[in-house]
Formats: sequence, structure tokens, C-alpha cells
Amino acid sequence: MTCRAAPWGRPSLPGGQPSPGSARQRGGLNVWRNSILNNSWRLGGTPMKFGLPSRLFRLMASSSSGDGGFSRPTSTDEGPMPVYSWPDKQRPRVCILGGGFGGLYTALRLESLVWPNDKKPQVMLVDQSDRFVFKPMLYELLSGEVDVWEIAPSFTELLKNTSVQFVKDSVKLLCPSDHFRRDSGGSCTGGVVHLESGTVIEYDWLVLALGAEAKIDVVPGSAEYAIPFTTLDDALKVESQLKMLERRRFGKNSPDIQVAIVGLGYSGVELAATISERLKNKGIVQAINVQTTICPSAPPGNRDAALKVLESRNIQLFLGYFVNCIREASASEDSSSMVTDAKEVNGDHKKLLLELQPAQRGIQSQVLEADMVLWTVGSTSQIPRLQPPDAPYVIPLNGRGQVETEETLQVKGHPRTFAIGDSAALRDPSGKHLPATAQVAFQQADFAGWNLWAAINDRPLLPFRFQNLGEMMTLGRSDAAITASFIEGLTLEGPLGHAARKIVYCLRMPTDEHRVKVGISWFTKTAVDSLASLQNAVSSMLTSP
Repeated sequence: MTCRAAPWGRPSLPGGQPSPGSARQRGGLNVWRNSILNNSWRLGGTPMKFGLPSRLFRLMASSSSGDGGFSRPTSTDEGPMPVYSWPDKQRPRVCILGGGFGGLYTALRLESLVWPNDKKPQVMLVDQSDRFVFKPMLYELLSGEVDVWEIAPSFTELLKNTSVQFVKDSVKLLCPSDHFRRDSGGSCTGGVVHLESGTVIEYDWLVLALGAEAKIDVVPGSAEYAIPFTTLDDALKVESQLKMLERRRFGKNSPDIQVAIVGLGYSGVELAATISERLKNKGIVQAINVQTTICPSAPPGNRDAALKVLESRNIQLFLGYFVNCIREASASEDSSSMVTDAKEVNGDHKKLLLELQPAQRGIQSQVLEADMVLWTVGSTSQIPRLQPPDAPYVIPLNGRGQVETEETLQVKGHPRTFAIGDSAALRDPSGKHLPATAQVAFQQADFAGWNLWAAINDRPLLPFRFQNLGEMMTLGRSDAAITASFIEGLTLEGPLGHAARKIVYCLRMPTDEHRVKVGISWFTKTAVDSLASLQNAVSSMLTSP
């Protein structure tokens, strides 16, 4: 580790003026050199070429160091830029960007560790949403099995009994400084983060857990007409569209609701199974995949169980096709007799057409008609657009825009920056990239929290080793598939797999308090459903001749 001398100090400002939160004034000249770009960063009168701009230091110098929170500069020559003032001026500052499985669970891990009194870090969690989303259970929102509060609790509620500070904001720019070579006799921080609100956060340690965004602008019309399924807002939008389509056809002898799903990885298969069960005989799901199989990376037991469910429901599989474009159907192309009624319910609703091209020889092109298109293929990293414009390669990225990391989860060349989850490009011992799954993020958060503890306390860091515990998928309200890695050939299917999956996910909820609330809620719903099923069975027996 570098920068061990006076690790929690701040660089001196021009003229020996201390930065906000400094314990004591430090004079002298600190020169940090960027070994990659050969840009010098000089404090003591010379404007910087990269990293922390001189404007920022003027703002820091004019900000108050009182009771924490945000303070505004007093200069009148430039617009105000709020600078975050950490409550404690001595303890290390950890900034975690992203409140998904990686970010939130790292914050909770740091909170659970035992710290020396002067070393327990101040932790800030930044996320653009005010809710943590348990993404593997978004499908249960469509089936009605769960409520929003159960799988999307607010960060305020989850962190109320901790010292973690939460800020709802989006990241605009990353300006790390831990890659500079420091001359002896000075001190350094990790860098600063610029938020979309204009706030600037200086930190000692940074965790990049921003995840990935759905890559929706893949073919003509996909960004305009297709809906991804990666966030709570996406799930609520799909739920709203399904309700609208169901209302259109309520009590009428009308054509089936047509839902097209592009991609048949885990997400596409779970969506197809959930929506087809919901629509029953009122609609049909058209599932499209460029490969000739579903879930190619899944264990054989999960794949076979999923294929059996898909074939038993009102689902059409289009394997070996890719979508060439998506467009609105013209009046002559729209085969639905409900166009007038659709406009009465939702004036701008129109049928969509998907042009399919064969990915292999021997099959013909097709055109599918759909009321709604769900897109589950592809994702893109958020990190590249957050790079400094004057040094776009300061954070090392691979070809997919993921951050290159060491085995310790530290970013290569940045000893004070960690990257986990979908933001990180980490390989297993065989050289394969780790999958972008919640299981990987869970385990990386545990290691990241421990390695932050070790780095702050000058202890050796541990290399991350992923332990594959198995894979799970939902296939409807009472159906799921679970394959455990430690029992070869065993796959739990049907109601047993469904119950086991919900128990595992309940235990994985972020806090003990939320686990108890969710467990009671799910148990109550299960008891009510079981009682209703028993009453229906008894009623059927009594009424049968």
C-alpha cells in the first residue's frame, strides 16, 4: 500500500492553507506525478493539470468545517459548488458508489466489523435511487407474490441503525488521485467524486459498485419501443403495461395479448415463465433467442426444468433468430380488431412488428406482431462515461468497459480504489470472467469490506475467490429450479424448489430487521394461499356428483 504516512491527512492548499477537515495546518510543497500521463499535480501555487482542479481547492478552502454536511463557497466569481464536509476530521472516509448488492452489502459489512476507535471509517453510500432493489425477485412483482416494500426497501430504513450516510444522487465524474507517485514527507487522499447535483465529495477510499445499465439501443427501434427489465422502474412499467392490455381484453372475445421477449438467458426465461402463467389463455408469449438453446450457461438441471415449463405453457420459442428491427405496425399491417378500443383505453397504443433474421442456415425470416416487447439482451458499464475528460484512461478498463482489478479487488494502479459487481472485470482461476450475478456481488462485498478493514489497519489483503454455491431461477408462482453446486446432479424443481428459493432469498435480505418483516409477510401469504386452496378443494369435493 502507498501513502501510509499520515494516512488520513489532506494535502495543503496554496499558501499553506489547510483543506476542510484537516486536523492541523501543513505547509510545504507536495508534488504528485502521474506516472501514466506524465502530468504533475502541484499544490503550492501552481495550477493542476489533472485530477483536483484549482477551482475545487478554492471551494474547499472557502467551505466551513463545522458540523458536517454540505457547505457553499463564498467566492462570487464563479457559481456555487457545494463541497461535502465530513463530520469527523480524523477518521478515514470511505465513499461507496452504487447501492446494489455490491455497494450496500459492502457498507453493511464495514459496519459489522470491529474497529479501533480512531480507525472506524465514515462511510457514505451514493445511489441515484432511494431504494435498494433485490433484483432476482423483480419477477415476483409481475406474478403478485411480493409487494414493493419487501424487495425494494428504502436505504433510509435499511441504514437507520447504522452510521452509514446515504446520499441520493448520480455520479458525474470520477477524479481519483491514488495513482500519483507521492514524494516523501507529504500525505495523500484517494481523490474526489463529482455528483450530478454539483456536490463534490473528497474521499480516502473508494468502492466502485455502480453495476451496469441495460443496453437497449442495439437495433433500429429497440430503444424506442422495447422495455428492459433491470430496475424497479422497469418492472413497474411492465406491470402497468400488462394491466392496460388485460383491461383492453376484459370480458371481450378478442385476440390474444402478444408479448415478445428478446433473449432467453436467465432473465428472459424467468420473464417468459412468469408472464405466460399470468396471462394463461388470454395471451401468448413469443420468446426469441439467437442461440438454438435456452440458458446456455445454466446447469443442465436448471435448463431442462425451464424448458419443460416453457413447453407446457402458451409460449412460442423462436430459437436461432436475431431481431433485425422493431417498428410500429401500419393500419394495413395491424391484424388486431381492437385498435379502436385500444385508443379508447390508451390513445397511443399500437401494435409492434419485430423483423426476425435467421442466425443459422435452414430457417426463414419471420415477422412477429406484439403488443409489448421486453429486451433482456446486453448491458453496458457506466464507468467509461465517468472518466475525466482530460485523462480518459486513468481508470483501466477492459473492452467491455469494466474496471480491471487485482485479485484483492483493488483497481489496478489505484491502491485506494476497489471495484466489485458488474463494474469489475475479474476472472476465476480458469481465466473466465465471473458472471454478473447477485451471488458474485454478495461474495465480493464481503471481501471488499474485509480488505478495506485490512488496508486501513495496515494488514495483508486477501485475494478474492468465488465459491459457486449453485444457481436458482423462478418459473412461476409455485415453480422454480435450484441446482446446488455441492451436490452433483441434484436439481430441486416445482413447489419444493420454489419454497427453497424464497427461503434462501429471505435469508439474503440486507438486514435482520428486514428479514424478519419479509419472512412474516411471506409466511402469512403462504398460509392464506394454502387455506384458500384447501377451501377450493373441499368445495369441489362437496359439489361433485
